[in-house]
Amino acid sequence: MKENNISNAPMLNAYPDSMGGTLGDIVNVLKKTEFAGAFSSFYILPSLFNTDLDRGFSVISYDLNERMASTKDLDALTEMGVDLKLDFILNHASVLSEQFQDIIKNGEASIYKDFFINWNKFWEGHGEMSADGYIVPDADLIKDMFFRKVGLPILMVRFPSGESVPYWNTFYQAIKYPKVDAQDMMKLLKLQYYAANEVAVCINNAIEVGIKPDQIELGDYSKHKSAIVAYLESQRKYLGQMDLNIKSPLVWSFYEHVLKTLASYGAKIVRLDAFAYAPKTPGERNFLNEPDTWELLENVRNFADKYHLSLLPEIHASYAEKQYEKIASNGYMTYDFFLPGLIIDAIEGGNGDLLKAWADEIIEKKMRVVNMLGCHDGIPLLDLKGMLSEERIEALIETIVGRGGMVKNLHGQKNIYYQVNATYYSALDENDEKMLMARALQLFMPGKPQVWYLDVFAGVNDVEAVKRAGADGHKEINRTNLSLAQIEKALKKPVVQKQLEMLKFRSNFPAFSFDSKITITNNEGILIFKWENEGYVAELSACLTEMTYSIIGRNLLGEVMYKL
Repeated sequence: MKENNISNAPMLNAYPDSMGGTLGDIVNVLKKTEFAGAFSSFYILPSLFNTDLDRGFSVISYDLNERMASTKDLDALTEMGVDLKLDFILNHASVLSEQFQDIIKNGEASIYKDFFINWNKFWEGHGEMSADGYIVPDADLIKDMFFRKVGLPILMVRFPSGESVPYWNTFYQAIKYPKVDAQDMMKLLKLQYYAANEVAVCINNAIEVGIKPDQIELGDYSKHKSAIVAYLESQRKYLGQMDLNIKSPLVWSFYEHVLKTLASYGAKIVRLDAFAYAPKTPGERNFLNEPDTWELLENVRNFADKYHLSLLPEIHASYAEKQYEKIASNGYMTYDFFLPGLIIDAIEGGNGDLLKAWADEIIEKKMRVVNMLGCHDGIPLLDLKGMLSEERIEALIETIVGRGGMVKNLHGQKNIYYQVNATYYSALDENDEKMLMARALQLFMPGKPQVWYLDVFAGVNDVEAVKRAGADGHKEINRTNLSLAQIEKALKKPVVQKQLEMLKFRSNFPAFSFDSKITITNNEGILIFKWENEGYVAELSACLTEMTYSIIGRNLLGEVMYKL
């Protein structure tokens, strides 16, 4: 794959409203003396686009979110020498997208009716039709499928004809019914005002507590139930993320259009979100279906090469499964989701053996990775299986949760999937020396460092944000939007100043390159990383037991040009 001159210098990671409120505010922060030269790339999360749910990961269209960003902001980043990493959600689009709304409006007459996956067409001949109008697949055909929620992953969509049609819906969905008033019921049922108002109150009370229209008890007005149900169903609205049908030529035209759009914004790297869910075949896995997944990626890569984009497929899987290795062997950049947990394990245990072993593996297999400490999700733990023992993973969980973190379980089962939601600074017990050690280790590990904005500012767990978000709001613990005043205050902290100093060194010193020679030694508990490129040498000496480190940069003549 063409790498399109991607540098391995540090990359900022934030939402467009994370630092000040708009992307323009972030541009101004990056222009400050304290930040100048610290980052060569910026991963802007997808609320940059026209989106509705999941703070950006339910895309209505890839047009810019006019409330948060403008082409002027993007041009300013380009002028500063900052290229972009942007998201492309391969598996799904919002129900509010032009394509899905056309289905709701036109039903069978919609040109987009096969843009998404009609569940019954997909499973035709492979199951039994239920009384509710959707096919229940034969048990042996779905035994290896991974569903992210209870029940079958479908959303029943009402066509203009009144028919309800099931569409594949892997992730979030919600159906909402509008409140009615007396005038609505007078017009619909030809009732007097008093009676119409009683019906409206009955309906609204039921809807408020989540009762479906056909289950509403209407008492003396039961004879009007069929008319009321038909009316409510015709007015229903949806939220959700609907799976795309990659067998549709229209989807592939859409894919190319999106990549062209992202390139026009200044993207050099495109993160492929949820790509492993996109290929689906009856009887096969619906997650990382092989060989279909690799065929999908290859076809997307053909478009990416056309627009000079590097692809970064995003997938969480255990170390033991070696999916990271498979992605890299197919010529893609890959995420180092192991590093966040490994560094905490090394710092808390005072032992860098596994860090060295993992760094050596990256170097030996010539993998190009993007690594990180914190991010918009949690600290990955599933990924560590096969690298750390279950006991050490559980110890990590207990440590971070004991410091205010929150555990994410899928379907309530830790043995299937878990991560810990916390700021990285809080996960390290809000200890400045540990935070600086973690940053130094990240910057000297092989790969391109991705830096979560809250980590730079030594952000702490935001428990109040979790409370405000309610159910499933655990991720808000590490997504605090900072005001410009809070940023100015944080810039006075030594832990922030020293991180920025390290980032500037990592961004600009010639020893750092994807082509550098990297060697790591572990000498009596002291990890030593050495990067060499075109005669320049950068070296980190890190003592994990004493929580001390030194960084030195030497020029072609061996003279010390940098020391921290």
